Amino acid sequence: MKVDVPAVHQYFLGLQNRIVSALEAADGSAFRTDQWIRPEGGGGISRLTENATLFERAGVLFSHVMGDQLPASATAHRPMVAGRRWEAMGVSMVLHPENPFVPTTHMNVRMFVAYAAPGTTDRDIFWFGGGMDLTPYYVFEEDVQHFHRSCKEALDAHDPILYPAYKRWCDEYFYLKHRDETRGVGGVFFDDLNEPGFEKSFAITRSVGDAFLHAYLPIVVKRRDFPYGEREREFQLYRRGRYVEFNLVFDRGTLFGLQSGGRTESILLSMPPVANWRYDWHAEPGSPEAKLYDYLKPRDWF
Repeated sequence: MKVDVPAVHQYFLGLQNRIVSALEAADGSAFRTDQWIRPEGGGGISRLTENATLFERAGVLFSHVMGDQLPASATAHRPMVAGRRWEAMGVSMVLHPENPFVPTTHMNVRMFVAYAAPGTTDRDIFWFGGGMDLTPYYVFEEDVQHFHRSCKEALDAHDPILYPAYKRWCDEYFYLKHRDETRGVGGVFFDDLNEPGFEKSFAITRSVGDAFLHAYLPIVVKRRDFPYGEREREFQLYRRGRYVEFNLVFDRGTLFGLQSGGRTESILLSMPPVANWRYDWHAEPGSPEAKLYDYLKPRDWF
């Protein structure tokens, strides 16, 4: 089964450029471009902005890295790829808006290839993965429904069983076991996608990547001018602490990037620039802040 690495590379670069152009138009300021080379093989392009009009931090990252030996984070789940030459590429992004009424969001699409050793009868092993999820601080159900509907429409074009399966996967993946709550209100997540074959797997991945702007930007337009004060800002910073906890404790991409010798500055760009932790803090019952906790568990949105 042929894996068309150049086609995937071209799509991911184009996706990064399209998303950055749309975010620059929404923010009104240009993103910085930081190109880097990985000594062990490959490199990437980090596009980012900080302390801008809309985004306190936004990073849209492209990477294409390779090597001869996989890190433990990859072989623990997939022992069949141990000892193989490999390539990994993708686009990963996290947006941290300044206004607490605009949700944080994450999107990632990626491909991994482990090559068969020359002269053997083994086959190359590939898979796609990715998804997107929404992390609001103050929940507007119509926004969450729009986000999920956009995910569903993107996947229904391929198979109606995909959205419910990938939504459930997202609910289970973005779950903070030590807090007994989901990171946000979910979205879709998938990994190890190869059974439909390369072309179909690539098409599903493209649909997820292409759906992101439609899923997220209308929410930004609705909420970006909502007035807020110190109370809302403090709650946003407190909840951002949960985002940090997930990324450092559970996120596979963070672990793979660090263990594979990736660029630390790009990997940790997903962190919010400011976050707070409070000891044994609880929202006042009946408050807008307490309402968020009613949503931090899996549910059907329509």
